[in-house]
Amino acid sequence: MKRLLTGDEAIARGAYEAGVTHAAAYPGTPSTEILENVAKYKEVYAEWAPNEKVAMESAAGASMAGARSMASMKHVGVNVAADPMMTFATMRVNGGAVLVTADEPGMFSSQNEQDNRNFAKMAKMPMFEPADSQECLDMMKEAYEVSETFGALVLMRMVTRVCHSKSLVEVGERVEVANRPWEKDLARFVCVPANARVNRVNMEERTRKLAEYSEKSKFNFAEMNGTKIGVIASGPSYYYAKEVFGEDASYLKLGFTFPLPAEMIKEFCSKVETIYIVEEDDPYIEEFVQRLGFVCHGKDTFPAYGEMTSDVLRKALYGEELPQIEYAKDKVIKRPPTLCAGCPHRGLFYRLGKRKDVMITGDIGCYTLAYGAPYNAMDAAICMGASISMGHGAQKTFNREGIKRKVVTVLGDSTFFHTGVNSLMNTVYNNSNTINVILDNRITGMTGHQQNPGTGYTVKGEEANMINMEELVRAIGIKHVKVINPNNLEEVDAAFDEFWDLDEPSVIITRWPCVLKKFSPADLEEFPGLFQTKDVVDPDKCIGCKLCQKTGCPALIFDKDTKKVHINRADCVGCDVCAQVCPKDAIVKEEK
Repeated sequence: MKRLLTGDEAIARGAYEAGVTHAAAYPGTPSTEILENVAKYKEVYAEWAPNEKVAMESAAGASMAGARSMASMKHVGVNVAADPMMTFATMRVNGGAVLVTADEPGMFSSQNEQDNRNFAKMAKMPMFEPADSQECLDMMKEAYEVSETFGALVLMRMVTRVCHSKSLVEVGERVEVANRPWEKDLARFVCVPANARVNRVNMEERTRKLAEYSEKSKFNFAEMNGTKIGVIASGPSYYYAKEVFGEDASYLKLGFTFPLPAEMIKEFCSKVETIYIVEEDDPYIEEFVQRLGFVCHGKDTFPAYGEMTSDVLRKALYGEELPQIEYAKDKVIKRPPTLCAGCPHRGLFYRLGKRKDVMITGDIGCYTLAYGAPYNAMDAAICMGASISMGHGAQKTFNREGIKRKVVTVLGDSTFFHTGVNSLMNTVYNNSNTINVILDNRITGMTGHQQNPGTGYTVKGEEANMINMEELVRAIGIKHVKVINPNNLEEVDAAFDEFWDLDEPSVIITRWPCVLKKFSPADLEEFPGLFQTKDVVDPDKCIGCKLCQKTGCPALIFDKDTKKVHINRADCVGCDVCAQVCPKDAIVKEEK
C-alpha cells in the first residue's frame, strides 16, 4: 500500500516495520516529528528525554538489553549526545541501534550549520543518507540489519528538505523481532581502557567488512548515460543534480556513505571525462574522491554552505536562473518573526530591555526573538542551556574588573531541564551573583508543544510525574526564588529590584502558559479564566503615542488615517500588557 509521507514520518514507519521497541529523542527542528510519529505505534515504547545525551544513553541501554532501539535529534543535538555516542559506537551492540541526525543545510531554524557525516567518519559508524521518503523507510529497515550483522551503532543522516518533504512510500507490515538475550559481558560493555583498546582494534576490522558491504549495497548504484560528465551525489543532492545536469550525464548515487565504496567510485570515475561532486555542506565525498587520485569539481564550483537545490546548482554552473514571476520587490513589507499575541515572554522582555548597566545572556527558544526590536533584551545566545553558564562567566569577569554591571540569564522551562539545571549548579557551586530567569510557559514551545519533565505528560499523552521547578531550584541551593506572573509588569519590576544588588545567585520563574498551548487540567486549575477576555482601545482616550506598540504585540495596529491604535480582536487574548503601558488608560477590557 502506498502512502504520502514526510521523511520524518517514513523514518518512524521504517523503525516500526523493522521491529523497533524502544525510541528516545529530544525535540528539535527538523527531527521533532520522528518521535511524535513513532509514539503513535503502540508496539513501540517512546519517550521524550530531557536532552539528547540522555536519549542516546536510553537507546544504548535498551540495545544492551537486547531490544532494537533508536534515538533521534537535530544536528546540534548530536553534539550533546556525542559523549555516549562516541563510546557506544566502539562497542559491539546487542540489539540493533540507530541514531538519526537531522542536519540543517541553510540553517532555517538552527544556530549553526554542521555536517554530521563527519561524526560517522570520526566514530567509524556505518551511515545512510536517504534522498526521499521511500529511502527513509527502506534504509531504516536495512540499518537494523547492518547494525546487528556488524555489531555497530548506525547513523542515519537526514537533512531538512528530506525530513519535511512528502513523497509516495510503499509501506509494509511490522516484523516482530525477538529481543536478543542479555548476558553479562564486562569486556563488551564496560569501557575501561583495557577493554576500550580491544574495541578500538575490533573497530578497524569491522570497518573493513563494512567497506565490503558498501561496495554491494543496493543504495549505492551507478546510472551510466554519457561519458562526458559524471556526477557523484548523496542524499537529495542526487535529485537536484539530475534536474540541472539532465539525462546526458552519468550519476553515481551514494546512499550508504560510511565507509564509502572506493572500488565503485574508482570504476565510475574512470569512465567519465569530467567529475562533479554534489553534496551539502562539507566536501566529505569530494575529499575521498581526491584521495583516490581523481580530479573533481565540488566546492570549487558549488557553494560551501547551504542547500544544493537545483537553482543553486544552475546558477553556480551556468550563471543563470529559471524565469520567475516579476513583482515589485520594493512593495514587499518586511515581516521579521515576532512573539505571538499573548506570549507570556512579552512582559518580561519589555521591562528587562529597559534596564541599564545589564548584560542579558539568552538561550535557544522562541524567546531568542527578544534580541531584536522592540525589546533589545538579549546580548548573547549559543546553545541549549548556555545562558546560565555564559552569564556566570560574564558576571565573574565584570566583578573581578570592578565593573558595575548586572548579568541576567534567560532560558525556557524545557531548556532548563535540558542542560540549564547543570549550569545553575555551577553558578551556585562557584558563588556567582547572577539573576537567572526561567520562562516556564508549561510546554516545549519552539518545536511545536512537546511534553517535558515539567508538564505532567509523556509523549504518548500518559500522565507522568511533574517536576516542581521551584523545589528543584531550591534543592540545588538557590535561596532567593520568586515565581511571578510575567504579564504583571509590576511583579516583573519588583522581582528584579529585589534581586538586583544581591551578592548571591537568584532565580525568577515566570509562570504562565503559552498562548497556543492545549491547556491541561492542571493549567486550568492553576490559571482560571485563561485567555477568556479581550482588550479594546477607547478611541476618545487614545492619543496615538504608540507606546503600546513598543510591547511588540502584533495585535496592536496603528491606523495612519485616524492616528489611533486599535486591537485586532481575533489576535487579542487579554494579557493586558499593553493596557499597563498606556499612559492614558485608553486600553480597557471588552464589555461582554
